[in-house]
Amino acid sequence: MSKRALLAVLGALAFSLGSAAHAVDVNNADEAALRTIKGIGPATAGTIIEERSRNGPYKDADDFAQRVKGVGPKSVVRLQEQGLSFGSRPATAAKKDARPDPKAGAKAVAKPAR
Repeated sequence: MSKRALLAVLGALAFSLGSAAHAVDVNNADEAALRTIKGIGPATAGTIIEERSRNGPYKDADDFAQRVKGVGPKSVVRLQEQGLSFGSRPATAAKKDARPDPKAGAKAVAKPAR
């Protein structure tokens, strides 16, 4: 492999690792964390947190764009490219109609000794 190709691969790898490490979940982030995203200043961060406090977590990027004044679909795409995410949900949240997996909780039952 040539030096140029190797440097290109290493650069792409470093970029992808840096982006993944910088992911900020909009539903859990405080103002300081939101401001680490390029394109979110103090006013927008405050608006995001205020709207989230009043009306609950953002369901997805479309919900975010509709609820945060001054942020449209194009801006949301740019913010996602900078590391803003909408996917984290608390582990305790479950769908009302979800059925438990019968195999998931199955344990070996010891037979009584005779």
